[in-house]
Amino acid sequence: MKDKEKDFSGCLHFSTNALSRILTKMADEEFAISGLSSSYGFLLMLVNEESGIRPKEISEKLFLNQSTVTRLVDKMEARGFLRRKVIGRNTSIKITKKGEEKIPLIEEAWENLKERYSKALGRKESNTLASAIYMSTQLME
Repeated sequence: MKDKEKDFSGCLHFSTNALSRILTKMADEEFAISGLSSSYGFLLMLVNEESGIRPKEISEKLFLNQSTVTRLVDKMEARGFLRRKVIGRNTSIKITKKGEEKIPLIEEAWENLKERYSKALGRKESNTLASAIYMSTQLME
């Protein structure tokens, strides 16, 4: 390495962003079988598991800004995969029949993704890395 070149490998910000870009590309390639991006896939899986979930809970569980959740739900509602129910000041999000039909393909895509990165990193290593990153995310929130 030349004296003037920077080594970013020891920087958590740089390293996690680089990993995130690689994983996002892999995820979107795998989730393509569902016709959705990985972001929409994870949203549908969450709402399928927790019918009637509030946008704030989605935001917390997916580590997204509430404005991002609103935009994702708007698009999924327009496509007929989700529906909002507003009661007073409370909003709940439910999956539609059309959304439920996507779940098997989304779950297959997720399994394919996990298999793909486990093959590259090793199953034990990928599980350890995922746990460490998740715990770190919780600590830094």
